[in-house]
Amino acid sequence: MIHSMKIGDRRTFRRAITQADVQQFAEVTGDTNPTHLDAAYAATTRFKKPIVHGMLVGSLFSKVFGMDYPGEGTIYCSQTLTFLKPVYPDSPLTVEVIVRRLDVEKNRAYFDTLIHDRAGDVVIKGEAMVMPPKEKRNA
Repeated sequence: MIHSMKIGDRRTFRRAITQADVQQFAEVTGDTNPTHLDAAYAATTRFKKPIVHGMLVGSLFSKVFGMDYPGEGTIYCSQTLTFLKPVYPDSPLTVEVIVRRLDVEKNRAYFDTLIHDRAGDVVIKGEAMVMPPKEKRNA
């Protein structure tokens, strides 16, 4: 698989995270911070309304790596995240990954990872490293 990848390859998809998604994430992780769940509390913060957990937003990269590019069988090894702007429930997001470097000998692919809001502003940026599957699986 790594032999078919090229520096600059890019994949994107769009997704909005709902308040129900936020609630489920809070239940799974135990992070019930009222900044995410309580509109009255969130109104007293700098955000003025509930925001999506940053780690929930950052987890969207997993869909690209595990299902699209490189795809099924990929092992997600590392990810950095920098949270630049809040994300509000139901806001359209564009998830983008770009191949930055390939280490064919070690079977490692390095990516720039970005999530953009409706205006195109970057809300999360980071870097990821994955191990692509050794060969593409037949469908």
